[in-house]
Amino acid sequence: MMRTIARLGMCVLLALSARAQAPAQQPPALAGAPPQSTTSQQQNPPRIIIRTPIVIVPVTVKDGRGQLVAGLGKDDFRVFSDEVEQQIATFSSEAFPLSTVVLIDNDLGQKAAAQVQKSLTAIAAGFGPADEAAIVTYDQYPNTVTDFSFNNDLLFTQLKRLELGSHSTTVVADPTTAGPIGVGTSLPRGAQGPGQPFPGSGPQVHGTPHYKKTNALHDAIYAANDMLKARGRDRRKIIFLISDGTNSDHNTHTFDETLHALLSADVSVYSISVARPLPIGKSLVQRGASDLQKYAAKTGGDIYYASKQPDLERLYSDVTEQARNQYTLTFSPQGANKSLDYHSIEIRVKRPDLSVDARDGYYQSAISVGR
Repeated sequence: MMRTIARLGMCVLLALSARAQAPAQQPPALAGAPPQSTTSQQQNPPRIIIRTPIVIVPVTVKDGRGQLVAGLGKDDFRVFSDEVEQQIATFSSEAFPLSTVVLIDNDLGQKAAAQVQKSLTAIAAGFGPADEAAIVTYDQYPNTVTDFSFNNDLLFTQLKRLELGSHSTTVVADPTTAGPIGVGTSLPRGAQGPGQPFPGSGPQVHGTPHYKKTNALHDAIYAANDMLKARGRDRRKIIFLISDGTNSDHNTHTFDETLHALLSADVSVYSISVARPLPIGKSLVQRGASDLQKYAAKTGGDIYYASKQPDLERLYSDVTEQARNQYTLTFSPQGANKSLDYHSIEIRVKRPDLSVDARDGYYQSAISVGR
């Protein structure tokens, strides 16, 4: 009897030991349920990300005296695209740091060039420590004087060292028989090459020969835009143009091509014209036909007029202040014709007697995407 009990006890112990060594069984899976994962990454369901196209629109608001208007809020604005009112997604009145290409006409008339030359160092005063600026001059071709830098002392030094070219406003009919060109004048680059005009050899107006500009304005702006397009969208990207507005007939890029590039990169053009005798500092009211005016109007920039050193120095800081302190609106386009790439933009302000400057449109293929 005792032997039988002992044998039964041994069997129970062996059974318990075998059960303890066997791997734990998983509970049966529910029908249709996905297999369970042992990693935390697979246990969490994937996030659903919705990407929405966002159009960014910097906006300048001025009163009847041309002064910047502060203190407006989101509810003071209305946004239209292709004549369809849009919902404003985000609104900001915060100042933005600047990324700027200072683009300087390097073939002005002697008097204008002299005034600009004396005023150049004042440009640096308009930039703060968070701003970056590059300097480019242009005549027939653009020339990068200095690339982007946050160093304002370096910017001042480069502007102080910069020597601008100019052309004489006194022209002669035949440069092959004329005396020496006056001091301070320079021939356009490549003027002695085949097919390039000398001063005085251009077409005649009422029997009087005149100087033919070789400045390629479209190409210069296009090159400046190329420098800016890679800068971040958290910065205000502008071309700060000082020019008399004249343009060559031999640009590689057309106005429309250059404008397309500017709008695609969210770059605005701010111009100071040294050619037209209008009231000092007068902002553009009527959007005229000159290239300087059209670039400013269509990109949401502005244009001013001055020809004397003190007025130029004052306007330099006005340009950077205006560009930095724009309102910023964004919207996700609704009701747009998706078969078209270009779409118009109109910004309206609800308060009376205020004027609004903003870019005229955007390209669907170039707008940013938010989450």
